[in-house]
Amino acid sequence: QVQLVESGGGSVQAGGSLKLSCAASASIVSTCELGWYRQAPGKARELVSTINTDGTTIYADSVKGRFTISQDNAKNTLYLEISNLQTEDTAVYYCAATYWRVYPFSRRCENKYWGQGTQVTVSS
Repeated sequence: QVQLVESGGGSVQAGGSLKLSCAASASIVSTCELGWYRQAPGKARELVSTINTDGTTIYADSVKGRFTISQDNAKNTLYLEISNLQTEDTAVYYCAATYWRVYPFSRRCENKYWGQGTQVTVSS
C-alpha cells in the first residue's frame, strides 16, 4: 500500500500562486504515471495534469500555461506549481500515483493510489 500526502493548498486571491506537494511513502521512480486531479463542489473529479515515465506531460486545456507538474525522485515527491489562479480553480486537489500491475505475460499501468486531497480556494 502506498500512502500519498498532499500539502500546500490554501486560500489565495485571483492572480496569486501556489505550489502543491505530494509526498509518497514509496519510490515514485517505479510509477508508470503520476498526476494531479481536482474536484470542485458539485462537480466530478477531473484530470488536471499527468506525467509519465518518459517525462511526457499532459495538461487540461483550462490550466495550460498556468500549471506546471514536476517530480523529485530523490524526495519521492510530486509537485504542481500553479500561477495566475482563477476563481474557477477552487477545488480539492488530489494527487495520484499509478504503479505497474504485473500479469503472467504482461504488465498494465493500473495500480492507482490516491492522496487525501488539499483544498485550494481562490477569491476574487
